[in-house]
Parts: sequence; C-alpha cells; structure tokens
Amino acid sequence: MGDHDVSPNPKGSFRKFLEQLSGAGKAIGVLTSGGDAQGMNAAVRAVVRMGIYVGAKVYFIYEGYQGMVDGGSNIVEADWESVSSILQVGGTIIGSARCKDFRSREGRLKAAHNLLQLGITNLCVIGGDGSLTGANIFRKEWSGLLEELAREGKINTEEVQKHGYLNVVGMVGSIDNDFCGTDMTIGTDSALHRIIEVVDAIMTTAQSHQRTFVLEVMGRHCGYLALVSALACGADWVFLPESPPEEGWQENMCIKLSENRARKKRLNIIIVAEGAIDTQNKAITSEQIKELVVTQLGYDTRVTILGHVQRGGTPSAFDRILASRMGVEAVVALLQATPETPACVVSLSGNQAVRLPLMECVQMTQEVQKAMDERRFKDAVQLRGRSFENNLNTYKRLAIKLPDSQIRKSNCNVGIVNVGAPAAGMNAAVRAAVRVGIADGHKVFAVYDGFEGFAKGQVKEIGWADVGGWTGQGGSILGTKRTLPRKYLEDIAAQMHTHGINALLIIGGFEAYLGLLELSAAREKHKEFCVPMVMVPATVSNNVPGSDFSIGADTALNTITDTCDRIKQSASGTKRRVFIIETMGGYCGYLANMGALAAGADAAYIFEEPFDIRDLQSNVEHLTEKMKTTIQRGLVLRNESCSENYTTDFIYQLYSEEGKGVFDCRKNVLGHMQQGGAPSPFDRNFGTKISARAMQWISTKLKEPAGRGKRFVSDDSVCVLGISKRNLLFQPVAELKEETDFVHRIPKEQWWLKLRPLMKILAKYKASFEVSDAGQLEPMQPRGPEEPATI
Repeated sequence: MGDHDVSPNPKGSFRKFLEQLSGAGKAIGVLTSGGDAQGMNAAVRAVVRMGIYVGAKVYFIYEGYQGMVDGGSNIVEADWESVSSILQVGGTIIGSARCKDFRSREGRLKAAHNLLQLGITNLCVIGGDGSLTGANIFRKEWSGLLEELAREGKINTEEVQKHGYLNVVGMVGSIDNDFCGTDMTIGTDSALHRIIEVVDAIMTTAQSHQRTFVLEVMGRHCGYLALVSALACGADWVFLPESPPEEGWQENMCIKLSENRARKKRLNIIIVAEGAIDTQNKAITSEQIKELVVTQLGYDTRVTILGHVQRGGTPSAFDRILASRMGVEAVVALLQATPETPACVVSLSGNQAVRLPLMECVQMTQEVQKAMDERRFKDAVQLRGRSFENNLNTYKRLAIKLPDSQIRKSNCNVGIVNVGAPAAGMNAAVRAAVRVGIADGHKVFAVYDGFEGFAKGQVKEIGWADVGGWTGQGGSILGTKRTLPRKYLEDIAAQMHTHGINALLIIGGFEAYLGLLELSAAREKHKEFCVPMVMVPATVSNNVPGSDFSIGADTALNTITDTCDRIKQSASGTKRRVFIIETMGGYCGYLANMGALAAGADAAYIFEEPFDIRDLQSNVEHLTEKMKTTIQRGLVLRNESCSENYTTDFIYQLYSEEGKGVFDCRKNVLGHMQQGGAPSPFDRNFGTKISARAMQWISTKLKEPAGRGKRFVSDDSVCVLGISKRNLLFQPVAELKEETDFVHRIPKEQWWLKLRPLMKILAKYKASFEVSDAGQLEPMQPRGPEEPATI
C-alpha cells in the first residue's frame, strides 16, 4: 500500500502506467451543466484527482457553460484539496446553469477564447443530453472558431496550430435515467432513495387511515423513476409516458383498486410520472386520478408531489462509486483521445465501465421522444433498452393477479427457503418468486427457518396476498438459519415427499451455496432431491461464487457509507483525528473496499490483498503527511477477517503510538447494523427481478417433456443464478466448485479487486490503474439474445 506496486496485473507497473497515460502539459476543464444530480460532486472529485495524479492541470469551470462564456474568475485551477469533503454532498459545488449565450455562435467564440487563454483543450462535461449535444457542437466548430479568433487578432497562428483540436468526454448526470446507452445515469439511484424513503413513510400513515395515495415523481419524458419505484414498493398502478394505459383504463384501475381493498389491503398507492400521458398524448395528471378515485370509489385520497426533494440529499453509495469510476475513466479517455476520436460518453454496462459514441447515444435518446410523439409506444419502450422493458414486464406480472379460472394449473409444488444470515431484500425476493410461481400455475410452499425448519416440517402453502407489502421489509420474514442440510437429509427428503415438492428455490448466502452442493450430492441416495433446484444469492458479504452482486450488499454498503459520513464529520470537528472502522464480510473484502471508495477513506485493509507491517507503517506516514494539509482527518476501513494478527485493536494501538503528537485515534466496529435496515431501492429491485427470473427458470424446467414426474439428475438442474459481467447467468454448482475457495468462503476471482487502485489513487497513493478493456469505443448495438444484467 506504500510505493510498491499494487496493481492486480504485475506486468503493468506504476511507472509504465504513467508513461502510457501522461497528462503532462495538458489542461482539462470540468463543468456541470443542466439540472443537478446527486453524485456530480463525486464525479468532479474523481476528474480533478485523477487529472492531477497523471500530471495534468485541471480547471473548474463554474456555473456550467455560462461560466465558460463569461470566463475570468469563472475558470479556476483546482488542486487536490479543493475537492476534499465533497463526496457526501448532493448537487454540484461548481454550480450549474442553463445558458442561452452558448447556443449562439458568438457565445461559443467567447468560450473558445477563454479556454485558449488557459490552454484548455480537454473538456469533461457532466450533464444531460442537452449539455452533451452542446459540447459536441463546440468540438466540431473548434477549428473554425480558432481561425476566426486568429483573423480578429485575438490569438496568433502558433496557438491555432498548438491547440488545433478539442477533446470532449461526457458523463451523464441526470436523475431521470433518460439517456440511451447507459444502464444508470449519475443521480438516478439517489433519487430512488428519496422516493422510497417517502413511500415507506406514507405507507404507515395510509395503513392507519385506509387511504389511497397518488404520488407524483419526476420524469417529464422518461418513466424510469416511476416504474422502478412502483416495482420497489409494490404500487397498485403506475402511469408512464412511454407506456400509456389502454383505452378504458379508468374503469380497469378502479376495479383493480377495489379488488385490492376486498383482499383486506388497507392502502392503495398509485405512482404517476410527471410526464404521464394517455394513448392520445393527452396529459394524465395526479389531480385527475384523485378525482376519478374519489368520484368512482369514494375512497379517501391524497396527492403527494415529490418535486425537488428527488434531486436533493446526499448521494447513495452506488452513485458515489459510479461517479468515481466514471470520472477516472473520463480522464483516461481524454488522455487517449486523438484528433480523430469522436466525442464519447463514459458509462456503465452491467458492472463494466464502457465508452460509447456520444452522438449515437443522443440520437437514440431523441428517437424515444419521437416515437412517443408519433404514438409508437411499443417502439418507445424497446428503444429505452432491455432493462426498461424487463422492469415493465416484471411489474405487470407482480402487480396484477389473473382470476384463478384464467391460470392454467401446472400441478407442481415449488418450495422457497431462506438460508444463512439475514440480508435486506430477501423478502422482496420471496414476494416476487411466490407471485411468479402462482401466475405460472404452481402451488408455492414457504419453508420457515431454513433447512432446520424444513426438517421439522415448518412448511406451509403461501398465497398471492400473503406476500403483499413485503418488498420494503428488512431482514427475513420466513426466518433464516445458518444450519446446513447434511444432518437432516433424511428428514428433509421426507418433507419434500410429504408435500410433493417438485422444485426448490433457495435464497441465501454462502451457506445456501454449500447447502445446494450437499443436496445435489445426496441425489443418488434420495430421489426426492432429483428436482430442479436454483439459488438466488442474498448476503451482505457479496461472496457467493457465480455472481458479481448479491441481494443485501447494497443496503449494507449504504449503512457503512452513512456511518462513515457521520464519523468524518465528527473527525473534522476535532481535527487531527483518524478513525479505524471495522466492517463485516467474513473473508470477503467487498464491503470494506467499496465502502472505502464511497466514503473517501485513506485505506482499506482486506484479506484478498495481503499486507504487512511495512504497509501499515507507510499508511501512518501517509496520514502524518496529510495532517500537514488543510484536510486534518483520516478514515481507515478494515475487513473483520483481513488478518489474524493485525486485528482492529492492533491497528488502533499501532496508529495511536506512531501518530503521537500528530494525530489521535478512535475505533468503531459497525457490527450487525450492517445486516439490518429497510432494503435500498437497488436491493428491492435486484431481489425482485432476479428472483422472478429464477422462478421462470423453474417453470421452464418443469415444462420440459416429462418434467413433473421425471427425475432431474443432470448438473444443469442445480444452479446458481447470478450476474456475471453484463449478463444474468444460470451456472451449475458442479462447475462453480472449481471457482470457489472453500476455506475462506469466497470466489477465487472477484471483479471488484480491479477497483482497488481506484480507491488508492483517489486517496493519493501510487497505484497503477487498469484501463478499461483496450479503451475502445463500443458500437451502440441493440443487445443480443443474452439477458442484460441491468438493475
């Protein structure tokens, strides 16, 4: 962690990395433009620090394009400390404005002159599609603008030659997630946090009074926020611009609401995007919906318009990590650009950072609007991308139950069990599986208290209405235990026989994975286990082989990040204080590493990257140097099992002794609060979608010829469903055995380790950063038949 190289690829050393990517003599301007979004500051911080790190000069351009046109004190060189303590702040510290002047050529001429005076020929623009389009026009006109300035005698011909072209890289900061080509835009996840906090609060009051609430969320042209929050809170009805309700929706909606009331549901929630329309492109407003419910049904109905609350507040852990990754990637893209490189946007696909041609993305985004204007709503939904379409289909399947007479019975029974430690989002996963199972014609049985409860016969049929309101509940309602099935194989087999269980869905962590292996090994002895079995990963540790993410890890990460924010605040007040924080995760360093990235920590000790006393010493020296600057506080995260002997106490004592007279030390063990709390929007959604997909797999397996009566003995009938790179994959546990370190209960290869250097760079350590796959522009292609893993 000191000067020696820490890259995952021993070949590329730090020096070689800097040679490849030297920013010497280059100047980068960073601006935020258009509507603000949480996480913009994290992006600005990453651009500034990465830029300085590779030897470039970085300039803040205040107030968006307006600042660029006005010049003067609006363009200021930034240093390392100017972006300290902004990671946890919402909005943008460099300001944003809508700018008329930049739309005219003379405005752009002024802007070009102002940039040239400082030698800035690299622009990093954080904003929506309008801001990015503006940047691209500017890039295309650049050489013409320079010639004009030379003719006017404002610059000399030498400068025209030297600064002949402008590089532009964009990052999309928009809470609407309305930009085609990117899975998630900066700010979307945080906006969902705000919406879900409000929905959770409203649900308790609506429950008390049997009320109907109409909630209006942002999204003038894009229904992403409305759709995902409806999915995440199990809303009764949702209105989107892309998918207007069919003719006669008024009656259908009222029938649906009264049916729900008849099922003893005490509240109804209707979510409306501000841009909602009907099939004739006429606006549907929240007031109209309220009137309708009151006059038709006579329900006590209230409207809540969320408005700018959604743009505010602190960025979520996801947005901070997303923005930090994109910011670093943007600097790398600028340094690799040539005069021929088209303007690009850096974006996330699955969990891979990618670069896409800016104008193709903008064109596709505009196509969606065009399709909506021309009432081609099917096309609009498809153009939004596979993830949007999947969300919509999943929502419809889970929200509306067909009458029993219309569901074709499969005569199959499916069991659902939770195994391992509780993780936020497990209940959302159970709800989705139960409802998809019932819609597919199965009987669904809930198993209480893990394998132990299974053996004791704690098995009960569970219905559609039984899982209402489960998405927002933390922990595990079914109850979960760490016990493995090995001791109870006879009893479990007997229970499977008694209840006639034809398939099993296991939701849990590493114990669930081990349990699955044990059940599949027992197939020869017990024919009852010769059924399709699938596992959905749910654990805060994120250590299940076969998946890059697991349900519950995002909620835990947000808990850690929130706590670190508070602790940093306390440390800033007392000055010269270093906090050592211990996180969960078993031997898996995911929470410590990603928590450190999201909270802006100075170091994170993890098991996967062995460290010794010299590293600890170099960290102490690093913090001693830091105390000489204006940032007089330190934050160090330690994974609970990163080292047998370098315990949290040991590190605390070492830091206290070595830091005497320079800084003092405090320690904090976060403990089980990381497993609790209401699930984050990400976990609710991820749990809902992945679990629904697992149940579809079971249905497909059971529909195979002779599916119900036959014995399933092949490896591909016992799988883990996970996200791998960009796709949802079912992987047989037999194959995953090879990829597992059973002693330490972690996968042998973990994708997030390549983000280690990122954290170190942003904390001012030397580290070589693996540039994204060959740094090539990816074509904008419609996704193939494989399943996109977007949340």
